[in-house]
Amino acid sequence: MMDSQTWRVGFCCVFLLALVGCTRDEGLQSCEEVRKLFQWRHLGAVKGLPDSPRTGSDLQVCISENPTCCTKKMEERFQIAARQDMQQMLQASSSTLKFLISRNAAAFQETLEILIRQAENYTSILFCNTYRNMALEAAASVQEFFTNVGLFLFGVDVNPEEFVNRFFDSLFPLVYNHLINPVVTDNSLEYSECIRMARREVSPFGNIPKRVLGQMGRSLLPSRTFLQALNLGIEVINTTDHLQFSKECNRALLKMQYCPLCQGLTLSKPCMGYCLNVMRGCLAHMAELNPHWHAYIRSLEELSDAMQGTDDIEPVLLNFHLLVNDAVMEAHLNGKKLLEQVNKICGRPVRTPTQTPRCSFDWSKEKQGIKITTRNGEETLANRRKEFISSLRLYRTFYGGLAHELCVNELAATDGLPCWNGEDIVKSYTQHVAGNGIKAQSGNPEVKVKGSDPVINQIIDKLKHVIQIHKFSFTPRKMTKFKRRI
Repeated sequence: MMDSQTWRVGFCCVFLLALVGCTRDEGLQSCEEVRKLFQWRHLGAVKGLPDSPRTGSDLQVCISENPTCCTKKMEERFQIAARQDMQQMLQASSSTLKFLISRNAAAFQETLEILIRQAENYTSILFCNTYRNMALEAAASVQEFFTNVGLFLFGVDVNPEEFVNRFFDSLFPLVYNHLINPVVTDNSLEYSECIRMARREVSPFGNIPKRVLGQMGRSLLPSRTFLQALNLGIEVINTTDHLQFSKECNRALLKMQYCPLCQGLTLSKPCMGYCLNVMRGCLAHMAELNPHWHAYIRSLEELSDAMQGTDDIEPVLLNFHLLVNDAVMEAHLNGKKLLEQVNKICGRPVRTPTQTPRCSFDWSKEKQGIKITTRNGEETLANRRKEFISSLRLYRTFYGGLAHELCVNELAATDGLPCWNGEDIVKSYTQHVAGNGIKAQSGNPEVKVKGSDPVINQIIDKLKHVIQIHKFSFTPRKMTKFKRRI
């Protein structure tokens, strides 16, 4: 299958192949130019093709009272070429849009991965620099926390409320052993587990865990939804790029693009109205996507606007270590009270001397992280989203205007010039020109459209779903409720 550039060159060659003997007034004397076109397009062997016009009684679509240069086999080959041309036109028309979404989806995912690594580094540095005694023991909990953040952002079904609570549950025994009741500890897993379980009852970190959960809830879900919506946009375009067209559409495309060649009309182009009827008939089901695609882009725009300030995932992740520090300080300040509460719940620990473990943080990785953070302020995630949405807005009516765009930019003759109307070369097309969408095709004289397309219906349902998820992202519900919806 030829690419879009080759396809365009091919159409130009169609009009340059013959400069003589291609108009109705001169009469069709030779089929040489049609043979050249057939050979250039690699549609089949030239051997056996007619050298001069013949009767076309065996043709199914390119029927004419005039002599023809086409055989039934040529008509079948032209049918395949017309279908391929259509698919290549669709892919060429959507290529810029597809690249815009896919490039930004990849960039956003990469940026989120970088932010997660930076935030994990900052938290590890906090323990190594400020709470060195507990750094080694805290490393696994820090790593697990940020692994879960990444899993949630990239679509895995993990519960943010659970992994936030797990992090603070595991942090409390470390703070208790090293700051509240330092130097001595109980080596038993049972005692550490008792302290961990007591965390939610004694609230050693004040309201910090709730603040973390609130920030994560307001930033993680919209970011996850945004990334999933971009991936859905790519899926929509991939689907419409490879949509299977009806038999009626394929016949209409053949009649519009290749039947004139059978009569030696190698310089002809379809009339604008005729082209619009054929393309709007073929793309009627696709045009039904237009209002939903428009709403989808509007939804992304609203989602991006809402992901600002304190709810932006970038500051939430990069400032997480500050909240961890506040939590540890809160517990330290209330150490005496917490000591009494833990002794009451878990009993007094067995006093066993311990050695202070060394910090095992990889500073070479941190140096890489520091380089990333010194980027220009214009390169923030919020600004990238803003630039992307600004570009995406230009495609809000992409599916509604696709038929018109293809006719104006690729297929149809310029107004005022003689053109092909499906039967002959005329000054203008006189038939009714249908509008966009399935309902408007009832009066289309060129293509009969029946029912709906289940593939398009499925895509519409997915677009509706992601728009609903966006609306749900900003409703005041618990994290445990929304996690199953995405």
